[in-house]
Amino acid sequence: MEQKKIKAYDNVLELIGSTPLIKLSKITENCSGDFYAKVEAFNPGHSTKDRIALYIIEQAEERGLLKPGDTIIETTSGNTGFSLAMVSIIKGYECILAVSSKSSRDKIDMLRSLGAKVYVCPAHVSADDPRSYYQVAKRLHEEIKGSIYINQYFNELNIDAHYKTTGPEIWEQTAGQITHLIACSGTGGTISGTARYLKEQNPEVKVIGVDAYGSVLKKYHETREFDPNEIYPYRIEGLGKNLIPTATDFDSIDKFIKVTDEESAHMAREISKTEGLFVGYTSGAVMQAVKQLAEEGEFDKNSKVIVIFPDHGSRYMSKIYSDEWMSAQGFFDSVNSEEARKIEYIK
Repeated sequence: MEQKKIKAYDNVLELIGSTPLIKLSKITENCSGDFYAKVEAFNPGHSTKDRIALYIIEQAEERGLLKPGDTIIETTSGNTGFSLAMVSIIKGYECILAVSSKSSRDKIDMLRSLGAKVYVCPAHVSADDPRSYYQVAKRLHEEIKGSIYINQYFNELNIDAHYKTTGPEIWEQTAGQITHLIACSGTGGTISGTARYLKEQNPEVKVIGVDAYGSVLKKYHETREFDPNEIYPYRIEGLGKNLIPTATDFDSIDKFIKVTDEESAHMAREISKTEGLFVGYTSGAVMQAVKQLAEEGEFDKNSKVIVIFPDHGSRYMSKIYSDEWMSAQGFFDSVNSEEARKIEYIK
């Protein structure tokens, strides 16, 4: 008798991409149109950054820039670092990561658990400060022989990865019916690459970027001028910037909308409670943007709106899913009461 073949993947990297589109019903019940989430937490590294980590590393291999035992260096708020560490394990590279101190402790611990060496750098310094995670990563690359610096903020391959994967997936999953794409913008690779592909298929698809208060992206999109007066500390990770990343194709984005730290945090918790999707801080931000856009009359009954949920809620247990952290930020009020979320112990 012929033995049946075992159905298994060769390694975890084969699971990257082809993430599901899930209809959002309860949280959008007062909005006109149909809303769907591209849930990137279904990647093996639990975020959309798996896509660029694998793509950029494989491009470096094809170009002869990497050999076994070399070191991969990157600047990250956490997710890209996790994805790079995961790919490095499978492919046999060392991994060193410069991380913003704004990143959650959960993310930093996850990076270390995958064998990466982590440098935690102060978040609220200028990009050209030698202590910033940008400058630390550059210095390490210069010092370590046999290293490559991924440099996701200024790497065109960041855009290409999503042009080749996320965009085509959404177009196919929506049967070309998509009218709006709404996504957070940090490095800008996700929204830019996806937007480029979708607009090639249908120039009428409206692309809306989500930015944070304290970030320069929205004003730069509108004026093409960098305004340092826009910059001040904010809490959302992986959203907004204090510099202008060349990995953002501003011409592919129709407009930006800003959201607050507090509303985004509560919205992430609301997604979990209404849709059963345990999502991260930026997913709350993009959903908050949807609510604001709906109030402005952006959508109608024929709208087919795709939002990108970038990562999983497990990365924020010590932040937005911690009542203590939320309270410390002043994010609880009479509506969102800390008391209402306390655990009751039966003795």
